[in-house]
Amino acid sequence: MELTASARTRTGVRDADGMSVAAFVLGLLGLLVLNVVLGPTAIVLASIALWRGTARRGRALLGMALGVADLVVLAVLMTSGGGVIWNFGS
Repeated sequence: MELTASARTRTGVRDADGMSVAAFVLGLLGLLVLNVVLGPTAIVLASIALWRGTARRGRALLGMALGVADLVVLAVLMTSGGGVIWNFGS
């Protein structure tokens, strides 16, 4: 059974919408943990979602911005103390 063009397009947009939500969530999580992995993943997913024409364009753009912020946080942590270690307390 072959899918029609409209069915394929609808599935592609739905996948792109899921990617934009995933990019947002991963970018948000990346601010707290594993920013070296989650930041670039959020950027890639947001870029693919935008390229596929997601209906959730704002969420994809937020995911991309959060992915970039993850990498900025990583760079600041690496340059400020020479390592990426979270210390709570003294």
